Amino acid sequence: MESQQSNKPHRGGTAKTTAKKKLHQNGQNKKAFAVNAPRKLERMARRSHDVNEKKLHVPMVDRTPDDDPPPVIVAVVGPPGTGKTTLIKSLVRRLTKTTLTEIKGPITVVSGKRRRLTFLEVSNDLNSMIDAAKIADLVLMLVDGNYGLEMETMEFLNIAQHHGMPRVLGVATHLDLFKSQSTLRTSKKRLKHRFWTEVYQGAKLFYLSGVINGRYPDREILNLTRFISVMKFRPLKWRNEHPYLLADRITDLTHPQQVADDPKCDRKVAIYGYLHGVPLPSQDATIHIAGVGDYTVHSIEKLPDPCPTPYFEQRLDDLERERAKAAAAEGQEVAKTTRRRKRLEDKQKIIYAPMSDVGGVLVDRDAVYIDVGAKESFNKDTEEELGEGEKFVTDLQDVQKTMQERLEEGPGLQLFSSSSALNRIGEEEEEEEDDDDEDEEEDYDEDDQVVVDSGRKALRRPNVYGKSIAEDDEFDNEVSDDDEDHYDSDEPKLVDIDFSNDNYANDKLEYVEDSSLESDEEPASVAARLQGSVRRRWDINKLLYLSNIDPAEVIKRWKGQEEDDEEEEEDIEQEEDFFTKKSSAEVSEDLDQFQPTYPSIDILRKKYEDSDEEYENGYKFLKDRFLVAPKMSEENGDEKEGDEEEVYGDFEDLEGEGEDGEEGGEEEEEEDEDDFADFDAEEQKEEEEEEEVDDENLTTEQKRQLNAEKKAKLKMQFEEEEDREFGADDPEEEAETWYEFQKNKMAKQLEINKAEYEEMDPEQRISIEGYRAGSYVKIVFESLPCEFVNNLRPEFPIVLGGLLATESRFGIMNVRIRRHRWHKKILKSQDPLILSLGWRRFQTLPIYTTSDSRTRNRMLKYTPEHAYCFASFYGPLVAPNTTFVGFNIIDKSSTTGSFRVAATGIVEDLNSSVEIVKKLKLVGHPYKIFRNTAFIKDMFSNALEVAKFEGASIRTVSGIRGEIKRALSKPDGHFRATFEDKVLMSDTIFLKTWYPVPVKKFYNPVTSHLLRDHDEWKGMRLTGQVRAENNIATPLNSDSAYKKIERTERRFNALKVPKSIKASLPFKSQIHTMKPQKKSTYMAKRAVVVGGDEKKARDLMQKIATVRKEKEAKRKSKKSDKFKERLKTIAKKEEFRKEKERERKKEYFQKEGKKRPLAASSSNAFGKRQRT
Repeated sequence: MESQQSNKPHRGGTAKTTAKKKLHQNGQNKKAFAVNAPRKLERMARRSHDVNEKKLHVPMVDRTPDDDPPPVIVAVVGPPGTGKTTLIKSLVRRLTKTTLTEIKGPITVVSGKRRRLTFLEVSNDLNSMIDAAKIADLVLMLVDGNYGLEMETMEFLNIAQHHGMPRVLGVATHLDLFKSQSTLRTSKKRLKHRFWTEVYQGAKLFYLSGVINGRYPDREILNLTRFISVMKFRPLKWRNEHPYLLADRITDLTHPQQVADDPKCDRKVAIYGYLHGVPLPSQDATIHIAGVGDYTVHSIEKLPDPCPTPYFEQRLDDLERERAKAAAAEGQEVAKTTRRRKRLEDKQKIIYAPMSDVGGVLVDRDAVYIDVGAKESFNKDTEEELGEGEKFVTDLQDVQKTMQERLEEGPGLQLFSSSSALNRIGEEEEEEEDDDDEDEEEDYDEDDQVVVDSGRKALRRPNVYGKSIAEDDEFDNEVSDDDEDHYDSDEPKLVDIDFSNDNYANDKLEYVEDSSLESDEEPASVAARLQGSVRRRWDINKLLYLSNIDPAEVIKRWKGQEEDDEEEEEDIEQEEDFFTKKSSAEVSEDLDQFQPTYPSIDILRKKYEDSDEEYENGYKFLKDRFLVAPKMSEENGDEKEGDEEEVYGDFEDLEGEGEDGEEGGEEEEEEDEDDFADFDAEEQKEEEEEEEVDDENLTTEQKRQLNAEKKAKLKMQFEEEEDREFGADDPEEEAETWYEFQKNKMAKQLEINKAEYEEMDPEQRISIEGYRAGSYVKIVFESLPCEFVNNLRPEFPIVLGGLLATESRFGIMNVRIRRHRWHKKILKSQDPLILSLGWRRFQTLPIYTTSDSRTRNRMLKYTPEHAYCFASFYGPLVAPNTTFVGFNIIDKSSTTGSFRVAATGIVEDLNSSVEIVKKLKLVGHPYKIFRNTAFIKDMFSNALEVAKFEGASIRTVSGIRGEIKRALSKPDGHFRATFEDKVLMSDTIFLKTWYPVPVKKFYNPVTSHLLRDHDEWKGMRLTGQVRAENNIATPLNSDSAYKKIERTERRFNALKVPKSIKASLPFKSQIHTMKPQKKSTYMAKRAVVVGGDEKKARDLMQKIATVRKEKEAKRKSKKSDKFKERLKTIAKKEEFRKEKERERKKEYFQKEGKKRPLAASSSNAFGKRQRT
C-alpha cells in the first residue's frame, strides 16, 4: 500500500525573508549608511517641490457669495453634428426628469442643494463662441470620436485661452461607429493624448458610446453629472473685476401705440438674468450688450429667484420657524413647518428655461404662449356655459379699435355694464374729485375701524414680483391716501398691501394702511401705527444741512420725539397747502431746489462763544456723524509725539479698513494688532497731539528736532510693516507658508466686509455695494434699436458686461501682438482687424511697430514670422495685461476651411501720444560740382524744406558721405552740400529721414445682434475685395509698373598720377604701366589675311557644309520617327499574339480538364497521362 501511495510529499519549511533580513541582503545594513543615490534623491525632491508649487496660483479674492451663488454657466461647444442638443436633453432629463422638445436660450436647472447649472448651447458661429468663452465657467467640449478634433474645436480653445481659460471637460461621441474593440481603444488613446496637448496634461475626457431612445446612456450621463456637481471653479481675473449677466429672458416694454405710430422707434427693453462677478451698481451703471453696443441702465430691479436652491428655501424655512417660535412665545397661533430631507425631492428639481418650450409655456420677445393641446379653447360659438374670464377673452376677440380710437372716434369706453360710456377723461375726473370731498371723512373712519379690529401684532410679508409699496416712488407727488377715498360707504375699501420676501398665510390676509407697512419695527410701534397715528421718518442727511432748524430740534425729529399735536397740525397744513397755488418763494424751499443761506461769521461767533462746553459737545456730535479716515498708529500707545498725517484721505474704504472700536479694551487691542484703526482712540490722540504740537513759538532748532522725530517714527513704522509682511500680524499663527498667510488675510478681510454690510439695511446696502452676484434682476434700457427686438434669435447668447469708469473712454492702446502660427495669411499694417478685447468686439486699424534700440517706434509693413511685435490702435481703453484675440473675418459666408484666429496679444500700456515713424528716402542729383562741394537738385521743393534739414547727413550710392549746408537763393529747392570726396554727375544722392505715421481713429463695433442673420456681420473691407466682388479692374499706374532695367556700362577715365608724386611713392605703391611696343610681335607677323577669290571660295564651302548638315539632321529625325512607328506596330502585334496564346491555352486546359477523371488526377498527379 505504501508503494502505491500517490500523495504529494510534504513541502519543506520555506525561510521567509523578513524586513530585518532584507536590510542585510547585500552584506550591509542599509539603515546604517547614507542614501545610495543622493543625486537621484535630490532630483525627486526637486520634482515633488515643483509639482507642489505648480498647484499654487496667485491668491485672488473670490467675490462670489457663499450663501446664494449664481448658477454655474456650462457651455456646450462643438462642431455641427457632434450631439450638443442630445447631450443637453440627456443632462436635463437626468437632473429634472423633464423632456425638452427644443433647445433655445439658456436652461437653468437645480443640480444640488447649493448648486444650479445654466446650460448654454453654443452654435457654430464665431461671435457666439467669443461671447461664450468670456462667461462660461465650465466648457463641455464635444468631439466626434470617429473623426477627431476639428477646426471649430481648435478655434474655440484658442479663443478661451486668451479670455481667461475656463474649466474644460472633453466629451467624445459617436464611438458606437467603431466595430472593432482594438480600433476603439487605439482611437480613444490617440484622442486623449491629442486633447491633453491642446488643453493640459491629464484633462478629463468622457466617452459617450451611443444614443438610446434619443438620449445617451443613463449611466454615462450620471457619471458626467456627478463630476460636474463636485467641480470647483477658480475666479478668473477679468470676471472677478466686472459684473456680467447672461440674458435668459427679454421683454419689450415699449408702448404698443408708439410702436404702431413708428415701427422704427427706439425700444424700451427689459432683460432678465442672474448676475455674476462683482456687484452691479444700483444707479447709472454702464453696460455693454455684446453685439449691440454700450448703454446706460435706466433702472434695475431685483426679482424673486425663479429657480431657487433647496438651501435657500431651507434658510427661508428656518426664518419662518424662528418667527413661529417668537409667535408661540407671545401666545399666537403656530403655523406648521415641514422637515427637510437630505436628498433632493422631485419638486425641488426645478427647471427654468423661458425661451425653450418647457411645460407647454414659451416666452417670446413680446408674448407668452401656452400650449393647450388639441382642444380648441375660448370659442364663442360653443354651447357650453362660459365663465367670467372666458367671456372676457371671447369679448376681446371682437374688439376692432384701440382704447384711444374708441375715445376719439366713438362710441367711447364703457367700464361697467351699468355705467355710461366715457368720451372724455377730464369730466369724470372732476366728478370724482367732488365725490372725494364729500365722502372723505366717512371713508377714513371706516378704514380706521377695519385696521383696529384686525387684532394682529406683527405683519407677514408675502413674496411678489416688483417693488414694494414702501419703495415705490411712482405716486410720491400725488394726493395722500385719505384724500383719494371716493367710494361710497356701501362698497368695500381696497387697500394696497406692502409685499416683501416673507410668505403670507392664505387664510390670514388683512387690510391695513400703507403707512403701517413702511418699515419693520417693534410690535408696539406697529400697533400704534395701526391705530392711525402716522409718524414721519426724517432723513438725517437732509436734516443736518437745514439752516432753519436748531441742532436740538434735529435730534428730536431724527429720534421721533415730537409731539403728536405738532405732527397733526403740520399734516393738516400740508394737506391744505397741497391744492393751493404756491408762490415761487415757497417752491424754492423744496429740498430738491433748495439753495442754502448761511449766516455771517460774526453771528456764528456770538452764538457759540457763550459756552465752550456746548461748542465742544456740538463739535463732537457732528464729528461722530461723519466718516473719518484712520491715522497711522503706533503699537506702543505711550509714545504720542509727532504729527501723524492721514493715510487714506477723507473717505472710508470698507475693504481696506475695519470696524469702529467701541467694544472695550481687549477688542481695541486686537484691532490695533490687526491694522484696523480705532477711530475714537485716533481722534483723542489727534486732539492731544494738536495741543502739544500746535505751538507757533517753537524755535527753528526745535522744529528741526520735531521733524527728525517724525521721520524716525515713520521709518520705524515702515520697517515694522515690512517685517509684518509675513506672519507678524497673524496672531493665531495658522499660516505655515506665505501663500496660506495671504489666503487667510483675504478671508479675514472678506469676513470684515461681510459683517459691515450685514449691519446695513437692504436699501442702504444696495446703494453702497450694488446688486450682488446671484441676484435675479430685471435691467431696463430706455433706447435700444428696434432691430434688436425685431431680429431677436434665442439660439444666440446675449451677454451683458458691466463697464468700469475708465472703460467708457476711448484712446490709443499699445499692445504686444503676434500672428497666430496656424493662420495662413500675413497681417499688414492699417488693414482692418476685428478684435475681441474685454466685453467688446470691434474693428480697428492697427499699425505694427518695432523698437529700434528703444529710441523710436519704427513702423512695420507686415507682422514678423513666429515672433511678437508691437501694435497701436484706437479703441475703448481697458486695463493693461488684458489679453485679446484678433480675426480677419467672422461672417459665415466668407468662412473657408482655414483657421480664423488671426492674431493674439496683450495690452501693455495706454498712451494717447504715441509716436510711430517710417523710413523715407529723398533722392536728388548733382548738377554742379566744385571739388568736394556740389549743388543738388530734385530733392526738395522749396527753401523751407531745405532749412528744416540743414546739417542732415546725406550719401551717394557709391558710399561717399556728405552734409546739407544751405539752400540756394534762385532755383527754389536746390541746395549746396559738401562731401568727403568729389562726386560724379552720374551719382545719385539720397537722404534717410523718418516720417511720422498717425494712428487712424477708426472704431467699428460688431453689431451682429442687430442683423437678421446674426452670423453674417461684415465690417469694413479692403479696396481689393470691393473691386473683386464688383468685377472692377485694378487701375494701372504706369510709374508703378515693373520695367526692364537697362544700365549702360560706365567707362571711367584712367588714373593719372603726376610724375612728381610717382617719384616720391615707395616701391610697394609704385604704379606699373606697360609701355607700347615699337616692333611688331610674332603673332602679328604670322597672321594670314585672306582676300579675293580665296575668301569667296571659303564662304561657298562653308554654306555648302551648312546645307549638308541641315539635310542630314532632317533625314535622321525622319528615320527615328519611322522607327518609333515600327516599334509601336511590333508591340501591338506582340500583344495580339500573346492574347491569342492565352485564349488557346485556356481552351485547351478547359477541354483536357474535363476529360481526365478525378481519381486518376489525384493518384497520378505527377506521372504520365493515361490513355482512355
